[in-house]
Amino acid sequence: MIKAIITDIEGTTSSLSFVKDVLFPYARLHLADYVRARTQTVAINEILVDVAKEVSKSLDIEQAITQLIQWIDEDKKVTPLKSLQGLIWESGYKQGDFKGHVYQDAVDNLRLWKSEGQGLYVYSSGSVYAQKLLFGYTEYGDLTPLFSGYFDTHIGGKRESLSYAKIVEQIGLPAEQLLFLSDIKEELDAAKAIGMQTFWITREGVKDIKTEHQQALSFDEVKI
Repeated sequence: MIKAIITDIEGTTSSLSFVKDVLFPYARLHLADYVRARTQTVAINEILVDVAKEVSKSLDIEQAITQLIQWIDEDKKVTPLKSLQGLIWESGYKQGDFKGHVYQDAVDNLRLWKSEGQGLYVYSSGSVYAQKLLFGYTEYGDLTPLFSGYFDTHIGGKRESLSYAKIVEQIGLPAEQLLFLSDIKEELDAAKAIGMQTFWITREGVKDIKTEHQQALSFDEVKI
């Protein structure tokens, strides 16, 4: 029996194009000015330290900015970059430059599952901060009250089974009572390897007849 649902964001609750065509370009455009204007803040200084640690050498501010932009261009899932993107996106959300995209079927079913007593969690490569912003500033209002917790790459990579084992431990339920939703097979494989239930969200309409994962074109087809 499923008692909690963990959902990915990109391609699952939200459009891939929103992240790639709106959020990423916005962060890239504003990154340099954002960092330069906040070099005296604790948050930015911690990120700059983490960037230097990631490349194992000391960097000045301009070198760190260059490295961060390079990671964006290479689509790297690097934790300090994700943390910085979250801060930049916060500014954009609060200024009304954009709203977080969430599919209608995801909103409807998340609300339904919450009303039925399911625990709801998010696991995304984007920082927890960025996750809360996306769900906090949607066309449907603030959806963050639906969720009991959030996980990002601080807990581990999304294609690593150990990450899901840590999530199971933190949620405090048996793995078989947890359902993971994602559009990425390798993530689902990692979750299933430690005993989680899985649903492959195939919004593009192409299903894999050979997969061991349950499949759904949208949240409306996910059976709990």
